[in-house]
Amino acid sequence: MPQMAPMYWLILLLIFSIMFMFIILINYFIYTPSNSNYSSTPMKKNHFIWKW
Repeated sequence: MPQMAPMYWLILLLIFSIMFMFIILINYFIYTPSNSNYSSTPMKKNHFIWKW
């Protein structure tokens, strides 16, 4: 049983890191297409981060 705990935390950490990477990727893909409209992009990016 004691061997089960570290593996569980490792899997949990892996899942959280994957989720974090996905959020960064989504933010990157949202930020890049509207690069020309510089005035409204930071607001949109901030809004999306707060939504998550």
